Amino acid sequence: MVSTSFNVIGVMSGTSLDGIDLAHIHFNCNEHGKWSYEILESETIPYPITWLNQLKIAVGFTKEALQQLNVDYTLYLGGVIKSFIDTHQIKSIDAVCSHGHTILHQPQQGYTLQIGNLQNIASIIGAKVVCDFRVQDVQLGGQGAPLVPIGDRILFAEYDYCLNLGGFSNVSFEEEGRRIAFDISPVNTVLNFYANQLGFDYDNQGEISRSGKLHLDLFESLNQLEYYQKAFPKSLGFEFVKEIVLPLLESYAIPIEDKMHTFIEHIALQTANALPNKQGCMLITGGGAYNNFLIEQMQSHLPKMELIIPDGKTLEFKEALIFALLGILKLRNEINVLSSVTGAKEDHSSGVIYG
Repeated sequence: MVSTSFNVIGVMSGTSLDGIDLAHIHFNCNEHGKWSYEILESETIPYPITWLNQLKIAVGFTKEALQQLNVDYTLYLGGVIKSFIDTHQIKSIDAVCSHGHTILHQPQQGYTLQIGNLQNIASIIGAKVVCDFRVQDVQLGGQGAPLVPIGDRILFAEYDYCLNLGGFSNVSFEEEGRRIAFDISPVNTVLNFYANQLGFDYDNQGEISRSGKLHLDLFESLNQLEYYQKAFPKSLGFEFVKEIVLPLLESYAIPIEDKMHTFIEHIALQTANALPNKQGCMLITGGGAYNNFLIEQMQSHLPKMELIIPDGKTLEFKEALIFALLGILKLRNEINVLSSVTGAKEDHSSGVIYG
C-alpha cells in the first residue's frame, strides 16, 4: 500500500547564497489525492564567509577542483542537516529531500551540477536521502529547471500565477491544461552583488534601490538582452549574470544606487511582460518578496493583478517545501518533473535515493 502520510525535511540552497533553507514538514494525501502540508520547524543557516567566497567563484573552478568542492560541500551540508535534526529532536524521518547547491547549469551543453548530492550524505545524516533532481531531466533533453512548478500545481492551485523572487525570478501557471514555467530574470544575484559593494548583505526592503534614479539607456539595454526574446522553456544560471548582465551594468559609470534602481524597474517590467494575462491573483514568495520597492514597481506594471504575499514560513521556505514534495513523489515513483515546463521529451520521476 502506498503511504499517504510523510514526515520529511526539505533542503534548498539557492543562487542568491542567502544560506541553506531547512524545513521539517508533515505532508498528507487524502482519499481524493489532494495534498496538504504543515511546515513545522524551519531555519535558514547562513554560509560562513569561507563557504560564501568559494561558492561565489566556483563557476570558474577546474574539473578537479569542482570534484573536491563537491566532496567537501557534501560533508558540510550533511553536517548542517544533521545538526538541524538533532537541535529540533526530529524523529521518525521518512526522508531528507535535498536540492544541493547549483554551481554549473548549462543544459544547452547537456550538463548541470548540483554539489552536495554524493552518496555518503545519507550516512552522514543517518536517514534516507532523495536528491539530485535536475540531472535526469537534462539527460532527457530538458532544461533541468524550473522544477518547482509541479509543486505549484499540487499545493497552490488556487493562484493564477506563482512567482518566486530568489537569486532569479521564475513563474508558473496553467495554460490550456498544461503547466507552463520558466525563469524570468536575475533578481537577488544582481541586487545582492551591488548591496555587498555598499557594505550591506542585501537591500533591506529595497531602500537602497528606491534612493537611486532610473537610467533610461541602461534600462533599454537590459530589456533588449537576447534571453528576454526567447520562447519558453528557458532557464537561467549564474553564468548569465557573470558573463552578460554584470558586464553590461559595469559598462555604465553611474552610482550603484542608480544601477540598482534601474535593475528593479527592469525586473518589474520583465515580470509583467512574462505573464500572458495581466489580471487575476499571483502568489509571490522568496526573499525578493521583502523588497517593498520591487513589489511596488511590479504592482505599477500590473495594476489589475492582485499580488499576494503568504505567511512567513511559506514565503521563505516554499522551495524547500516543494523539493520535499518532489522527494516524496520520487519515493512513490510518481511524476515529479513536467516536460511542459522543462522541455524534456517526457514527464518523469526524477532524483536519486540513497540509504
